[in-house]
Amino acid sequence: MKKTLLAAAVVGAFSMTAHAQSSVTLYGLIDAGVAYTSNSTTSSASGSKNFRATSGLVNGSRWGLKGSEDLGGGNKAIFVLENGFSINNGTSGQNGRMFGRQAFVGLQNDRFGAVTIGRQYDSLVDYLAPLTLNGSSFGGTIASHPYDNDNTNNSFRVNNSVKYSSANYNGLTFGGLYGFSNKAGDFANNRAFSAGVNYANGPLTVAAAYLERQGNPGNNNGTGAVDTSNGGDSVFQSSKQRVWGIGGNYAFGPATVGLVYTHTQLQGLTGLNYNSTAVAFGNDGLKFDNFEVNGRYMLTPAVSLSAAYTYTMAKQDSTDKKPKFHTVTLQADYRLSKRTDVYLTGSYQHISDNEGTGLQAGVGAAGGMSSTSSQTVVGTGIRHRF
Repeated sequence: MKKTLLAAAVVGAFSMTAHAQSSVTLYGLIDAGVAYTSNSTTSSASGSKNFRATSGLVNGSRWGLKGSEDLGGGNKAIFVLENGFSINNGTSGQNGRMFGRQAFVGLQNDRFGAVTIGRQYDSLVDYLAPLTLNGSSFGGTIASHPYDNDNTNNSFRVNNSVKYSSANYNGLTFGGLYGFSNKAGDFANNRAFSAGVNYANGPLTVAAAYLERQGNPGNNNGTGAVDTSNGGDSVFQSSKQRVWGIGGNYAFGPATVGLVYTHTQLQGLTGLNYNSTAVAFGNDGLKFDNFEVNGRYMLTPAVSLSAAYTYTMAKQDSTDKKPKFHTVTLQADYRLSKRTDVYLTGSYQHISDNEGTGLQAGVGAAGGMSSTSSQTVVGTGIRHRF
């Protein structure tokens, strides 16, 4: 009897230890509101003013599970499963995927960093995008660069990817990602790779990153690294997309200012689909240079103001035209608690020299691209985190 009781106590102790060393967390964010769009062009309407309920006007609504298991010696097994959804109708985002925002598993070491496998963000999103206004909660989707051409608003994630993320070495973090095409005999058909670095020291943060996506529109590989189908993850249907950028933020007192530059080059462009508006191109080439200056100011611990101006120069190979975009975004936010806030936000975009290019003005999170050379979106909403 005594031996039985002793064995039960030992098993119970091991069970409690194992439970204490493992954790699974349910988390999420819900962003819901209403917005006005000055004019829009969709499949069902052209040049119409639009009042609408919104989901994810600033940050995409999502819920997820993340967990870790302590393996000893500073090692952990980690995983994340994250679903994006519309609060308006309950449908899944990211083209209907159950865990379309993120889905990965891997190993992490306290000294050397983590290696993970699955559907993941690229290095440009990880290291450079947080220095932009659209890559943060102070601007988000409505502050996107034209068509999110540099993916700083993570329009697409990378499937079939292996990713390395370093530990934090006195403020220095870096990493890289490779997304496999998963296609036999066509290794480069729809693959992606990226690398990035970020350094934070006191009030200063600087970062640089590179991203490249390769495809073959003539032989589309739907199981590859990025979903480039019409209506899929990627805004652009092209044979190649290259993005690189640098940026920095500096904080002084309650204020933070930032400068970010990104360059995007598209080859073999056959179409884009943005804000429910599709535009066709004839195997074209297109370049974007984005120059963003941004700032935010904490009036009180509960009240913040933020703004950004982005000047974008584009160049289209087929027409030799050089369209120019001006995008201004403003946001005021009030925290009701640590988890709940309300916001008022707006963005204005104007395009010039775009005649005959097929390019239109299109504010991020608008209800369709503009039917004129300008578009304004103003919205208010509530965000709750759990």
